[in-house]
Amino acid sequence: MTQVYFHCSNTKKVFVDHRGAVVGDLAEARDHATRVVLSFTSERSLEDWRDWVLHVSDDQGDELFVVPFTFVLGRPH
Repeated sequence: MTQVYFHCSNTKKVFVDHRGAVVGDLAEARDHATRVVLSFTSERSLEDWRDWVLHVSDDQGDELFVVPFTFVLGRPH
């Protein structure tokens, strides 16, 4: 089990995750990352989420992987 953090950013803003989540492996971290992206994008807002990226880091601050929001959202129609 590892504590990981899910920070979101674009070129103008950064949302820092101070709580994180305990995950068993990278697949669980990926699934949680997908849920984080969906939670941001499902809220009613005028924000264009296509240029946002979610950064997944361990408790040492090392980046494990990134998830561009477009990977979850797909292409605009």
